[in-house]
Amino acid sequence: MLVLKNMNLAGFITFRTEGRAQQYVPVYSDDDLMLLAGKEALAKQVKLVIGGGSNILLTGDVKGTVVHVLTRGFSVVKETAEHVFVRVAAGEPWDDFVSYTVQNGWGGLENLSLIPGTAGASPVQNIGAYGVEVKDFIDEVRCFDIKQNHFFSLTNQECRFGYRDSIFKNKLKKNIIITHVTFRLQKKPVYYLHYEALAQEIKNYGALSLDSVRKAVIAIRQRKLPDPALLPNAGSFFKNPVISVPAFNQLQKKFPSIPHHEENGKIKIPAAWLIEQCGWKGFRQGDAGVHQTHALILVNYGKASGKEILNLSRKIIASVKKRFGISLIPEVTIV
Repeated sequence: MLVLKNMNLAGFITFRTEGRAQQYVPVYSDDDLMLLAGKEALAKQVKLVIGGGSNILLTGDVKGTVVHVLTRGFSVVKETAEHVFVRVAAGEPWDDFVSYTVQNGWGGLENLSLIPGTAGASPVQNIGAYGVEVKDFIDEVRCFDIKQNHFFSLTNQECRFGYRDSIFKNKLKKNIIITHVTFRLQKKPVYYLHYEALAQEIKNYGALSLDSVRKAVIAIRQRKLPDPALLPNAGSFFKNPVISVPAFNQLQKKFPSIPHHEENGKIKIPAAWLIEQCGWKGFRQGDAGVHQTHALILVNYGKASGKEILNLSRKIIASVKKRFGISLIPEVTIV
């Protein structure tokens, strides 16, 4: 097990903001995790676990241990007449895994193509796109308790999934490192084309198939969203707010054109629309800014600090609250 001191984390975070880890531990196997747990001084100081670093805003140095999960691999662990169960290591790049499932004809994850990050991060955020959430295809999550030095697994129900939420962001936020995720995928794919943009885009790719859905999703995302490798960002910075029907009815009286859709008896409103209505789209102060074509994405145009981006996000939250009475909640993890 390797332990590096005073490690610069900027290269591991898609926002590319500066910050150093007091101790940095790359993890390539279960053995590395057990060795880390055996070093009490290191284990007690674990402050942050990173994978692809695509959902983190680093605002300064991390005083303690940063664990970087770099495990790889996936395998079929079980099959039934209708499903195949595939176990993937937490450090596997998410889109590589989605590509693998599509190539094998297993349905479920194609709408989640090109989402940055790793497989192990997918249940933490309960990632979702184009009408699909990853929770609908997770069978089991295997974890390691770094304080107790033991492995255990959680069923889908035990993960307590919610909108961009899970037990891993709450009760198990500390001391737990995800090692593997097992997905239950469809042998006979069911296609999710409820979003109008996707239904229209897919017409450009011939017959309906997992591959054509994946290509359509990738094309939409590449048009709408900046590539973090070219323009540092962490994707959607805020969650789309969900409010009660009575609260929405009052809001709609003041803003008749407000976009929305019903979900589980509540109303979800696009955060990007709220932010754009407050005039933030395309805003830039120094190297911290709001993307010019997608108001939900905050970007680092060069040398913005994490604190500068955080301050910008707070100004956006305040202006949306003042105009609409809605409190935006960051989707990214702020460190």
